[in-house]
Amino acid sequence: MSKFYARRRLGIAAALTGLIASVGLFNAPAASAALPTPVSAATARSYLSALPVRTENRAGYDRDLFPHWITVSGTCNTRETILKRDGTNVVTNSSCAATSGSWYSPFDGATWSAASDVDIDHLVPLAEAWDSGAGSWTTSRRQAFANDRTRPQLLAVTDNVNQSKGDQDPATWMPSRSAYRCTYVRAWVQVKYYYDLSVDSAEKSALQGYLANC
Repeated sequence: MSKFYARRRLGIAAALTGLIASVGLFNAPAASAALPTPVSAATARSYLSALPVRTENRAGYDRDLFPHWITVSGTCNTRETILKRDGTNVVTNSSCAATSGSWYSPFDGATWSAASDVDIDHLVPLAEAWDSGAGSWTTSRRQAFANDRTRPQLLAVTDNVNQSKGDQDPATWMPSRSAYRCTYVRAWVQVKYYYDLSVDSAEKSALQGYLANC
């Protein structure tokens, strides 16, 4: 074979390799969005010092005052969007319901293979938000809070762990997995600071204690 034809074959092979690679990249699935990372411990301590300390008031609270699981895109609502974001190899049907996948719960370290075993936690619970300032918000602001995918306010966790947490703040409830506690309080303070919510004295004391060890 002449050098001319050898070079030509090499050129064709290189072109085909590049084409295959570009097709592969084109067909590669898009990476899932990551859970928002909370602010640093130092920033959280600074934010906490700026939060007003007030007695909580639950008068008039109703969960329906926080419109949640609104439509995000197509047939997917907020819950389904977070399940896809926080899960691994999540497959959904035409209604956007997760039919398979796995979910790791950072609160307790458990992994689940059924979406029905997973709740989407409002890290700062809706009732807690109401107690600390959201009672005076507009409905649209409460809706934004209840569906906030930008701050570290929503995450997939074991359902009965979320239910045991209920509407408690860090003075009375923390994740059983100690490795996650620093992340949890950093996220808690960030969300409260962003939404200009208050803390009560026991809550602030607990947050200061946990942040001191972050």
